[in-house]
Amino acid sequence: MKYLVALDQGTTSSRAVVFSEKGMVISQHSIEFEQLYVKPGWVEHDPMRILSTQTEALRRAVALAKINPADIAAIGITNQRETTLLWDRKTGAPVHNAIVWQCRRTAPIADKLRADGLEPHIRNTTGLLPDAYFSGTKLNWLLKLPGVRARAKRGELCFGTVDSWLAWNLIEDRPHITDVTNASRTMLMDIRTLAWDDTMLDALKIPRSVLPEIVDSVRVMGMLDPDILGCRVPVAAIAGDQHAALFGQACLSKGDVKNTYGTGCFLLMNTGGSPVFSESGLITTVAWRINGETTYALEGSVFVGGAAVQWLRDEMGLIAHASDSEAIAKSIPDNGGVFFVPAFTGLGAPHWDMYSRGTIVGLTRGTGRAHIVRAALEAIAYQSVDMVAAMAQGCGYRPEKLRVDGGACANGFLMQFQSDMLGIPVERPRVIETTALGAAMMAGMAVGLLSGTFDMYSVWKPDLVFTPKLDDIGRLTCLHGWGRALERSKKWIEA
Repeated sequence: MKYLVALDQGTTSSRAVVFSEKGMVISQHSIEFEQLYVKPGWVEHDPMRILSTQTEALRRAVALAKINPADIAAIGITNQRETTLLWDRKTGAPVHNAIVWQCRRTAPIADKLRADGLEPHIRNTTGLLPDAYFSGTKLNWLLKLPGVRARAKRGELCFGTVDSWLAWNLIEDRPHITDVTNASRTMLMDIRTLAWDDTMLDALKIPRSVLPEIVDSVRVMGMLDPDILGCRVPVAAIAGDQHAALFGQACLSKGDVKNTYGTGCFLLMNTGGSPVFSESGLITTVAWRINGETTYALEGSVFVGGAAVQWLRDEMGLIAHASDSEAIAKSIPDNGGVFFVPAFTGLGAPHWDMYSRGTIVGLTRGTGRAHIVRAALEAIAYQSVDMVAAMAQGCGYRPEKLRVDGGACANGFLMQFQSDMLGIPVERPRVIETTALGAAMMAGMAVGLLSGTFDMYSVWKPDLVFTPKLDDIGRLTCLHGWGRALERSKKWIEA
């Protein structure tokens, strides 16, 4: 038997998953790493910890699988997107900590792009909008550090998102590459030509010498350094985490929709071979590029999803384990009028407010721990409802069902509440880590283990379907309360 491995480098942990060629999980290992909150609204990661935890997770997952590394047919890389790194081309030493996608430090740079009249170009060319979320503003900030831009112009430095950092460090011959999905998140790539855009490079004063080569998502990128597993293994796919999840959910046809519940929440709809642009707060992105053919997607991005539950655990001490939240939420009949807007790093789609902040409203003397825990879970669902509404408004399509994945979708209370608030069935697959599954199956395609994308239809298996149990009056009452709370969180930071 041959095996496929996914390196799933996320915002809070690095994971490696070993799959059979039929998509069954053989083993997995995950290692959390520290989040660096250097200032309010600023988030960083240690690049060397990203690398060391991902390498160790790979070794441990293979050891747990009790397989010969030589039987691994291919490895796929999937990663947290937009997180920005800059490193020395010769030594590999990072110039600075990685600036995480959640980080808001570059909001003034995004504001200047808008003030300079570049928003229409950004929307029409990159599919995105001026926001600190995307990598281009983060790279501009790094290049302003003393001496850095001069080094970049001399070709001494490499810019990359996390996929580039991993590829450069894990693959023989250190290729400086990024795939089209990650490049489409930088605010620097033309999503039609799939090339770096001169207008954006000029606007953000980014020299071409620092940029990676843009490659297809599915192809052999190179061979894994044999020092890692003791043998050479093809690294045969790269895709941003949400794109890999769309593939892993077998959302391969135009109109297919999935939502991933991880650190954030990300709703993607496959729009086929042409980019679709929305005026309702969604962004246009590349879904993947396989055998020279590009597939596009519409996306809504929520910055804080499962991270709200982590905040309850790590910062507030209201729960001991994330899994405790389900039983606590079910211990009370409703939220007691409490609404929690977890805009810790601003609001993403469809609101795009870089200056909003987290808000808890409706507190009374009778409010207890369970109300706040329940309100945090409900907030994850409410934010996803906002994205579905924007999708319906922007392209006239409202999904008849929603496929879900990610760690938080194991929470039965959250999935039932999501179905109630959307009024449609929510389908949870047997393998909820579909981000890793998608990356592994993409790698399998590149080496001929899968004969084509249609094989994903046989790999994807349903586990449980949640159907709506709340009537329209109850749903609208809940959504009205959420809307009121949401408005109170906006524009909290006075720019």
